[in-house]
Order: sequence, then structure tokens, then C-alpha cells
Amino acid sequence: MNRRVAAILLSIVSLVSSVPLTAFGETEQDASSASAATGPGHYPAFSWDTIPLYMHMRKSTAFTQKEIDYLAGFPLITLEKTTGSRTYGSSEDGSRQAAQAIKAVNPKAKVLYYRNVMCNYSSYKVNEGLQGIPGAFLVGRDGNRKLHRGAREVYDLSNPALREWWLDHCVEMSNYDEIDGLFLDGNIKALEPEFLRKEIGPEKKQKVAEGYAVMMKDLKDRTPSDKLLVANIIRARLPDSGLDYLQYFDGSYLEGVESEANGLTRLEYLTKGIAAVQKAARDGKIICMSLGLGRSASGGLRIDDSRKRLAPGANAQTRLEYCLALFLICAEKYSYVYPHDGYSVNGNDSAVWLERFAEYDRPLGPPKGPATQEGYTYAREFESANVFLDIQKQKAKITWKRTP
Repeated sequence: MNRRVAAILLSIVSLVSSVPLTAFGETEQDASSASAATGPGHYPAFSWDTIPLYMHMRKSTAFTQKEIDYLAGFPLITLEKTTGSRTYGSSEDGSRQAAQAIKAVNPKAKVLYYRNVMCNYSSYKVNEGLQGIPGAFLVGRDGNRKLHRGAREVYDLSNPALREWWLDHCVEMSNYDEIDGLFLDGNIKALEPEFLRKEIGPEKKQKVAEGYAVMMKDLKDRTPSDKLLVANIIRARLPDSGLDYLQYFDGSYLEGVESEANGLTRLEYLTKGIAAVQKAARDGKIICMSLGLGRSASGGLRIDDSRKRLAPGANAQTRLEYCLALFLICAEKYSYVYPHDGYSVNGNDSAVWLERFAEYDRPLGPPKGPATQEGYTYAREFESANVFLDIQKQKAKITWKRTP
């Protein structure tokens, strides 16, 4: 290389190095924030301008245009089981119809198709294929086949034929243009040793857990690289809070973060859960945090997070502020929150469906650093808000520096 060429190249390098990252499409907040891990191109849109929101619900009939317009305002949406099944005949067709309608309003919205890894819900037309799979379902020692709340069958994930059937359907649905990826529920039912242990025995339960790991690896390998995989997987009840399973997924949905399980008190469970979410978020994983505004109705092993509907006109402001503070203590780029009073929006099932709290439109700005912790209290500063959280007293305060 002659001296003139070398000098030209050196000048180009110096020029590029002096240009702000914003010139190449990265915002100043991304460049300055430790939380600005760059996500793959198939990740949802994200902004710190206001609190980043997520939507997760089910409705068995078709959405109205008003509801579609509302849904299209969220960057990431999960269409839960039974979506559109009464109107269109199946969850598959109902979900596709809803996804197409959402994308007609907002093509950038990411829509996830719901699949449970353990429970066999009846609204899917793909279930017809189960008739040709011997031993597709777990059977209790007493011969009981409906092991989930006495209402439905549970997949035997130790059965390779069952796993192949399940995988084929997931890959088929993820290949539709209007479906941006999969939401995978029921993971904890496969991994929690106590779930169905008495009914099927510990040895069979271990084989189910092993089958789950094989199935998730195969799913990751077979899913198109431009499609999302988000699982309900981070739970403090697991030894590593589920973080070791995130290798198979783009991110995690969260529910029941304020619960207690496996010998952990509420405070121990929540502290461990916060730490797990913070780690996953800082590693660039998508976080979809579901926080209930209504009182918990969960019982038993507390695997599922059931919520009682808020009474019409009920003042949920204190609880909302606590939920948002909890989220903001954990949030990084590609973290989203969903405060709600239940997942069903059929009829009058939810008092907050189609509502938008004023806090959602307040200027937030990027975080100035990670949260600090002192005992059971946390604090974090954002460009336009200060956040304080006390999980022992279950109190929080968000001090907004600017008005909309």
C-alpha cells in the first residue's frame, strides 16, 4: 500500500470516528445508555419517550375496529388462546384475522401467536391430528386423563411423536407473514417438579421436563430466524429463575412476580425475581412484564397468575404506580409492561380494557443508570422521572419532572 492510499484511508477512519452514532440511525440515548443493547432486526419497536407498553389478551369473538385501532397502538401484542375462535371457527384462523387487521393499521406492530407447551386447549383445529398419536397425553395413576384442573388433557412431552406434532404446528403458524412469532405458555408446568408429581410420579415428571428441553431446542432450530420466540419462563421458583432456558428464546413474559413458592417468602421471591429480570434485560432479552391491578385469585402451586376484575370506577392509582415503579426498576431497552385486571376481554371481563392511564403519556426519557438497591428499597433516575420502590411496605413513588 503506497503512502497516499494509506493517508486517505487514515483520514476516512478519523472522519467516521468523529461522526456521532446518531448519524447512523442510533439515538443519543442508545449510545449513552448502558441498557442500550442492540436487538436483532426482528425485535419490536422501542422508545424511552414514554413508558413502553405491551398488550396481552384474549377475546373469543372478532375484535371491533375500535379495538383493532387500540391494539395497533402497542409495539408488541400477544393474541391469547381462544382469540376469534367463536367467530372464525378456530384460534388459528381467529388469530390470523386479528393479526392481519392490526397490521393493516400499524404494519410495524409485532403480533405473537399463543401456544401452550403443556395444556391442550380445545379451540384449535390442529387438535384433530392428535387422534393419530398414541400416548399424546399424560395419564394419572388412577387413569385420569384430564389432569389440568380436571378440565383438559396435558401433553406428554416425553413422547417424540407428540413433540413433532406440536413443533410442526408452531413452525407452520410462524411462517405466516402476519404472525411475527410465538408466545409460549405453560413452561413452568413442564419444569416445576411438584406440578402433577403425585398424579404421574416423579420419574415420569422428570422425563416430561427432559422432553420439554429437547422440544424447545428443536423449536429454536426450526423457527425462521426473523420470527420472535417469547416464553413465560422467568420465575424465581426455578433454581436459576429460568435464565438458563432463555438460550432458546428472544425474551420472557413475566407473571406472578409478587408470589411466593418453593420455600421463598414474598420478599425473597420478589427480590430474586427482580434480579433475574434485570439480568435478562441487560443481556438484551425482550421483557414483557404482566402486573395485576386486580387482587390475585391464584391458589395451589401459584403457577398461574389469575386476577379478579376491578370494580367499575375503582381507584387503582396507588396499585398502578407501584406496578409501574416495579417495572421501571427492572426495565432496559426492549422491556415492556402490561398492567391489567385479567387476560379476558370478552364482554365486561375487564374494567381497564381500552383504557389508557395518564401515566402512559408522561415524558420518561432514558435511564441515567441501573437501579440502586438498599435492603428492600430500590431507586432509579430517568431523564424525566425519579422512581422509588419499597417492596417490603409495598409502596412506590414516581416523581415526574415534566408534564405531557
